[in-house]
Amino acid sequence: YTVFSNAASHRMDAKVPLVVPEVNWQHLSLARYQTTPGVIITNPNCSTIGLVMALKPIADLFGLEELHVVTMQALSGAGYPGVPSLDIMDNVLPHISSEEEKLTSEPLKILGSIDQRRGTIDLASFNIYAQCNRVPVIDGHLLSVFVKTKEKISITALINTIDSFQPLKSFNLPSAPERPLVYLPQVDTPQPRLHRDLGGGMTVSMGQLVQYSDHSLRFLALVHNTIRGAAGCAVLNAEMYEAMTMQEI
Repeated sequence: YTVFSNAASHRMDAKVPLVVPEVNWQHLSLARYQTTPGVIITNPNCSTIGLVMALKPIADLFGLEELHVVTMQALSGAGYPGVPSLDIMDNVLPHISSEEEKLTSEPLKILGSIDQRRGTIDLASFNIYAQCNRVPVIDGHLLSVFVKTKEKISITALINTIDSFQPLKSFNLPSAPERPLVYLPQVDTPQPRLHRDLGGGMTVSMGQLVQYSDHSLRFLALVHNTIRGAAGCAVLNAEMYEAMTMQEI
């Protein structure tokens, strides 16, 4: 049997794949090194999913040196029954238990590389600093991200890469959106109410790309936390794993 889990348990276990298919579907091969009965494959925290999808083109083009991220996370991310109304009405809650730890650890595994000899992941080597907030929005996590890169930045090259970002196109997976990443050039985008449902909730939208220096930029990223950030990613992982298995046969 194979378990595709959205739970936090086992995400950082050495031989358990932590996968966002558009970013690191190759890590699914890590499952073959598991020695227990059955297989566990996990997807990350909802904010991590939006973050690593937005970071993937930047990492591929320029490399990552340092990352600062502040999240504005929707109420649905707290589950049911959620946040008490008197806490969140007319308010922002500037702490979400365990979220910052996930945001500072999970991307390093996802953006790391497989050591085929040991059957583990060599973690990516850049610093991450995170601060998380709960805001009175129903669905859609908005992330404000500042990045320092190893190589000189070209915003034009980055936007072109985002616009052509379709790493799963050849697999024809039912749940994969036609455009997993979308860059919105308007100054007041992305917004949860307007853009969380792009691609059926599976598209991550980016905006406000601003270059500060040759090696630093900032941007906003929006992810639908209950679709792409949770169940949708788990389903897509299952479809990708099945496609890989069929190719091996």
